[in-house]
Amino acid sequence: MAAAAAASQAGAAAPAYGYLIYPHKPLVGFLGGTLELLGEYCVAFGGERLPPSDDVLAKWLALRGGERALIESANVAPVGRQTDPARIRRDLDRLARWDAQRRR
Repeated sequence: MAAAAAASQAGAAAPAYGYLIYPHKPLVGFLGGTLELLGEYCVAFGGERLPPSDDVLAKWLALRGGERALIESANVAPVGRQTDPARIRRDLDRLARWDAQRRR
């Protein structure tokens, strides 16, 4: 799992929203302040299945290079369609703990 966060709102401590990036799973969008889950964004790269690390890297690079275009072209589904919401919540909790430790 990797996380990509969108730019912070003016003066906000947390990013306005972010994504969890899983290999061979949709991107999962969430709100930065409340960690409310927004949806699953299904994206694919080329015809061949990429190795897991390359799949995560491709998604991260696509988000960094053209987030709006990537999300507009994605198939959007409710959270839970392909990714277990309990897993997502555990990963967001781990991410929050890691971020808190990093800030100290």
